[in-house]
Amino acid sequence: MIRDPIREGIASGWKAIDAAALDRDLELDADVVVIGSGAGGGVTAEVLADAGLKVVIAEEGPLRSSTDFNMREREAYPQLYQETAGRQTKDKGITILQGRCVGGSTTVNWTSSFRTPSRTLAHWRDAHGLTTLDEARLSPWFVKMEERLAIAPWPVAPNENNDLLRRGCEKLGIPSAAIARNVKGCWNLGYCGMGCPTNAKQSMLVTTIPGALAKGATLIHQARVERLVMNGERIDRAEAVGIASGTVSPYRIRLRARHFVLAAGGIGSATVLLRSRLPDPNLTAGRRTFLHPTVVSGALMPDEVKGHAGAPQTIYSDHFLDKVPLDGPAGFKLEAAPVHPILAGITLPGFGEAHAKWMTNLPRLHVAIALLRDGFHPSSPGGRVVLRGDGSGELDYAMGDYLWEGARRGFLAMAEIQFAAGAKVVMPMHEEAEPLTSWQAARAAIEALPMRALRTRVVSAHVMGGCAMGNDPRVSVVNEDGRHHQVENLSIHDGSLFPTSVAANPQLSIYALAARLSSGLAKQLGPRV
Repeated sequence: MIRDPIREGIASGWKAIDAAALDRDLELDADVVVIGSGAGGGVTAEVLADAGLKVVIAEEGPLRSSTDFNMREREAYPQLYQETAGRQTKDKGITILQGRCVGGSTTVNWTSSFRTPSRTLAHWRDAHGLTTLDEARLSPWFVKMEERLAIAPWPVAPNENNDLLRRGCEKLGIPSAAIARNVKGCWNLGYCGMGCPTNAKQSMLVTTIPGALAKGATLIHQARVERLVMNGERIDRAEAVGIASGTVSPYRIRLRARHFVLAAGGIGSATVLLRSRLPDPNLTAGRRTFLHPTVVSGALMPDEVKGHAGAPQTIYSDHFLDKVPLDGPAGFKLEAAPVHPILAGITLPGFGEAHAKWMTNLPRLHVAIALLRDGFHPSSPGGRVVLRGDGSGELDYAMGDYLWEGARRGFLAMAEIQFAAGAKVVMPMHEEAEPLTSWQAARAAIEALPMRALRTRVVSAHVMGGCAMGNDPRVSVVNEDGRHHQVENLSIHDGSLFPTSVAANPQLSIYALAARLSSGLAKQLGPRV
């Protein structure tokens, strides 16, 4: 029988409060309130609790654990994802997959773990003045988090979906490599995106959040922080409400603390800042938000692929990132995505009989993805988080010609690799694409496709930026310690700090940065008062 450490911990006395089930107003006092429980918030909560500080973690999503994870898409997406896995950019052109649960996106991601690329760090230093984020100073924090979260090369052979990417690259002389994963005792099921039912994925849900709770932290879940309330130059309190299944509780929650750490992620952190109307003289909050816009290529193989089974993402190629300079064309990272019915169904183009034919052949479908490097070139300025009429945040993000040209090259690269791997048919995920039966035909067809929003299927699981780190308050929200430029007792510890995209799956970058920032914050705050 599989243990459920979350349920066991709560039974042993962990402080976990369901805000949606409150029957009266609630007030809590702490040394630090951490808003968000994903990669940034989870690490921060554990580090601060280990330092002896009284910590309250406020998470908008529900607390779900391995007992609740049953490998069913139709249940996982409404429970664990922002907007039921249907979050989109303002123009509806890009679908954004983000977690909304205790553990955030770490609970539902595909475990891919990369250190921040050296070229990215050099660009942040040279173009954005970040002098303390070099490889030498970040290396100990990468090591620390890799050890804490069991991040290591995956020793198991890749599933067929990933191995096809490897074989296609190999045939064309394109370098590829294995992806490190944050797993321990993985059963190789392939359903990481629906929550790990065996607790093998070392997400915040089973590592740092339990670590913080065991040290006396309080978790309040299904609690949406509506605003941070200032008193002079300091935040006095966070005001929140309970929320479940779209229903808002009538009871108010007030969280008071010496210090507040915003870790609600890309879109979320900027949304809280904007709703709170905190000092922002240069209107920097929410600007320069990045995505790694991702295009998808499907291919029918002669034999079964069974892309739903086995570790979902274990092979990658950075060839098309490494061979172009940062000031050149948009580079892209190649990976393979798992093939589950609902995700495939909403991504595959067409309708009626044509769509049904693709779904019938799902066991033979191979899926490659190209993640575009975003934010390094002047023609790639990212987007802006704005507030809807109801106060919720959304990303106003439009892809320009620079990124669309990169998307076309991504389609071309994936098609050539898939045919090299033995594909009988390749289908770029584009409304005007037709099934392609040879590389020669694919090259001509892809060159002719109109690259524009709502015709090209674009997705992303990586939201970064919007609360940029930097030493110049005119173009950044926080300094290199993560402290807000205008608000004395506010820090930000999540992927919204990045001044560009990472150009790699960002979870390990967030872990290391949050560990560094929260360790510094613990020293600055000193012992509990």
